[in-house]
Amino acid sequence: MSVGKFLTGFLVGSAVGGVVGILLAPASGEETRGMIADKSEELYRNTEDSVKEIQNKANDVIDDIQKKGDELLVKIQDTIKQQG
Repeated sequence: MSVGKFLTGFLVGSAVGGVVGILLAPASGEETRGMIADKSEELYRNTEDSVKEIQNKANDVIDDIQKKGDELLVKIQDTIKQQG
């Protein structure tokens, strides 16, 4: 599963669950609007944290690939020098 699909599913599921929970709870319109605003802010913060975490992991993977590529390049150059 791709990260994008997972993140999209996570966001949609969180939003739908939050809205359904708020709408089914017995509260006045003003209280409900306040709860929706609070849940929206919470969802935004959680999403922002998740995106940052995914970016950090992706950066770590890219750094690791770059390091391994550099090591492989050195080995190839050494092998060519030895044969030449």
